[in-house]
Amino acid sequence: MPTMADSTDSFSIDMETSSPGGKEHFIETSKGLISVAIFGDQDKPALITYPDIGLNYMSCFQGLFLCPEAFSLLLHNFCLYHISPPGHEWGAAPVSRDDPALSADDLADQVADVLDYFGLGAVMCLGVTGGAYVLTLFAIKYTRRVIGLILVSPLCKTPSWSEWLCNKVVSNVLYYYGMCGLVKELLLMRYFSKEVRGGSLVPEADVVQSCRRALGEMQSLNVLRFLEALNGRADITDGLKRLQCRTLIFVGENSTFHLESLHMTSKLDRRISALIEVGRCGSLVTEEQPEAMLMPLEYFLMGYGLYRPCELNISPRSPLSPTSISPELFDPENMGLKLKPIKTRVSKA
Repeated sequence: MPTMADSTDSFSIDMETSSPGGKEHFIETSKGLISVAIFGDQDKPALITYPDIGLNYMSCFQGLFLCPEAFSLLLHNFCLYHISPPGHEWGAAPVSRDDPALSADDLADQVADVLDYFGLGAVMCLGVTGGAYVLTLFAIKYTRRVIGLILVSPLCKTPSWSEWLCNKVVSNVLYYYGMCGLVKELLLMRYFSKEVRGGSLVPEADVVQSCRRALGEMQSLNVLRFLEALNGRADITDGLKRLQCRTLIFVGENSTFHLESLHMTSKLDRRISALIEVGRCGSLVTEEQPEAMLMPLEYFLMGYGLYRPCELNISPRSPLSPTSISPELFDPENMGLKLKPIKTRVSKA
């Protein structure tokens, strides 16, 4: 059982999950209750994950962790702490309308409370879109507590007028009609490219159907609260200059937030940051094209002296095969191994 660290008001309820060794903890933070699912050996370095609006660790990161190479690479080197936005865990009850609404700053402070509760020092962070914003804000506010950022289709500016308007429409429909078909469609457009969403003649991909079912399990008021927090987010561009950690950014070429991710990359220190653009992909790269993340992740983690286990049986065609590593990436400056800004193109059969 983890120690209470500096928090005297926190508590934890352990619940076995369907995955071996996984436990779900409910932590009472200074900003309210939050769910944290833990997988792996807690003596290892911590990897914190945070999903996008309407998602939790299963619906946001399952595709990535179902890749044997990625699962082995990450679980071999880290203990995974999957933080769900308030009320986004499976089986969550709707939040009370009387509960105060949380801001993005409050959500970042919750992450700090989670680290305090489990007695964690500096951690690696993996976030997607809204979750990437929360973890970036956390890294800016608590600079010494983050050793690296892995961000997927991240945000750093205030919402554009089109995003703000779309979010307002979703908020109003959620409030009056709940998680109805229109809301699901708008969220799926946020997550996925048109290719996998299908159309009148092309059926939607399995990953989209799975996500649609998962959205049907979400409590509409809980999703509304997270959406409103992000719709009121501040511009943190200036704060990016204070980041001292290495940063790896993935963004789908067809992501709604493609330009914002490029803007964010341009404001980071190029010596310790890299951008991977994934062709024919939307925002949710972890689900739509997780295989495009494998090789960049391995290169990135090599800069920390972290490697995949040698005993893993890898196909010669695997992107993690040693023969596929370009010699020019073994430049021992800054990241231990220089990760250059590149574009990834993954062709579909």
